[in-house]
Amino acid sequence: MAGRRVNVNVGVLGHIDSGKTALARALSTTASTAAFDKQPQSRERGITLDLGFSCFSVPLPARLRSALPAPPAASGAEPEPSEPQLQVTLVDCPGHASLIRTIIGGAQIIDLMMLVIDVTKGMQTQSAECLVIGQIACQKLVVVLNKIDLLAEGKRQAAIDKMTKKMQRTLENTKFRGAPIIPVAAKPGGPEAPETEAPQGISELIELLTSQISIPTRDPSGPLLMSVDHCFSIKGQGTVMTGTILSGSISLGDSVEIPALKCILMSLGLSISYPAEGMLPKNSPRVVKKVKSMQMFHMPVTSAMQGDRLGICVTQFDPKLLERGLVCAPESLHTVHAAIISVEKIPYFRGPLQTKAKFHITVGHETVMGRLMFFSPAPDSFDHEPVLDSFDFSREYLFQEQHLDKDLAPVATDGDEANKKTGQATEGRCPRQQWALVEFEKPVTCPRLCLVIGSRLDADIHANMCRLAFHGVLLHGLEDKDYAESFLPRLKVYKLKHKHGLVERVMDDHSVIGRSLFKKETNIQLFVGLKVYLSTGELGVIDSAFGQSGKFKIHIPGGLSPESKKILAPTLKKRGRAGRGEAAKQEEVAERSEPAQHVALSLSFKRYVFDTHKRMVQSP
Repeated sequence: MAGRRVNVNVGVLGHIDSGKTALARALSTTASTAAFDKQPQSRERGITLDLGFSCFSVPLPARLRSALPAPPAASGAEPEPSEPQLQVTLVDCPGHASLIRTIIGGAQIIDLMMLVIDVTKGMQTQSAECLVIGQIACQKLVVVLNKIDLLAEGKRQAAIDKMTKKMQRTLENTKFRGAPIIPVAAKPGGPEAPETEAPQGISELIELLTSQISIPTRDPSGPLLMSVDHCFSIKGQGTVMTGTILSGSISLGDSVEIPALKCILMSLGLSISYPAEGMLPKNSPRVVKKVKSMQMFHMPVTSAMQGDRLGICVTQFDPKLLERGLVCAPESLHTVHAAIISVEKIPYFRGPLQTKAKFHITVGHETVMGRLMFFSPAPDSFDHEPVLDSFDFSREYLFQEQHLDKDLAPVATDGDEANKKTGQATEGRCPRQQWALVEFEKPVTCPRLCLVIGSRLDADIHANMCRLAFHGVLLHGLEDKDYAESFLPRLKVYKLKHKHGLVERVMDDHSVIGRSLFKKETNIQLFVGLKVYLSTGELGVIDSAFGQSGKFKIHIPGGLSPESKKILAPTLKKRGRAGRGEAAKQEEVAERSEPAQHVALSLSFKRYVFDTHKRMVQSP
């Protein structure tokens, strides 16, 4: 932040009616244009419907002084505070189950999370979902037990102690084990109580937050990326976008791009050749505006950097076209139709993550439907160290019918059945890293390496279940809308195919006839040249079709061994013939030549999912 201030974003999350907004109000000294349920719909319904932003400041602790930004240039800079300040921006998230998209978006811009628990009710469904989101999106947690004023005074401390122990047990198996827990009463007496009722425990909470806050590394270099959560117009001045800078920095007079605006206008079939200042020419692929002014919580500033909460005013456009989205340095972001992401299943989600299934995919503030195809490393690479910031197109990957996890990994019983269910032979093992191809139902604009969260938001909000299914990182975006033809053939994802048949008879020392490997209608010519293995140990090569019933000829380059010839030698089947009025006689008749015992054939090959020629490949 410009001046001698350091900004940290603290999320306020929890179940509906746990008192999050009241807590934000009790803590804050400055409110933004979108704070404390200012929306008319929020007031009418009595619940938080959107993200709210407010802040308070305290003297910067000595342990954090090294995080101070460099002093701004003297010319045009706002006056510095007399003492370095720590500004805590509170991100008040909705708590209603139907607003989980908004909660996920808010959680991705916070540095520390306050999980607000109604002390009279404990953990509730959305409390648990918020805890899951926190584990994905941030590193530190403070649990706030709110509404302690509702506890009987004589039993209050005992009830607080009991709930504290319950929360400690809840956090035991999470990354937040040992997180501090503090009791407060943000609005004693409830919403209708007079304002003269002073909140309880707020100064202790501020002290706790100050002790827990650590300053993430803030880097002003690189292109600007800002997450916009509110947009409105000011008559005679322009359109204001408020949000949080995710990376880079911005200064007064800079040009910024609004990717979503171009996408929306094009989807409506509208021209973007406005004569407005800062707008690019007709048919330009980008919409760019110039920054006319900037404010941080009503204070004018000339510059801002990563981590800062900011409002920027640009040339006029209809704010209804941009409810939420990203603002960036010109030409620094791209719109993608599909993406390759790393995938980690959320353990609280019940059921499998299946290929071809649709999920709600949240990227930043945007949530769209997407269809997934899961894949993993080749089995001999299952134990390789995960690579979290790139994707290697030179490697081969194994198709998965579903994401593999230890609880759902197939039992290696009768190979084929397990393979049908998982798309491969894994023998119950799980790879250390898995990926998915996500095909979006509509294009999304996002940076590389951004957080991706998959959910089943169509699930019953009253059911006691986690709707968050998986999370990951976007490793590669596919910008071409015809990516299926232009790009996917580069993605070497294969299925392992296994076929089994029998040797019907021997033709000579180097040739046998096989059956039961293909259906009658199969074009066997596609399989000519592929290797098959006999259960007696010989290697054969499919030579040609034999007749019209799916049989085929196999060439044995090394010839059949004497033992195999003995096994494959034909037997003479006996057929009895009885003469009239005399005892039956037995006559040996060679009905047809068959092996003395069955010899199995096995054929294994790879078929690449995106190979337009549908070729079958075998390892050398």
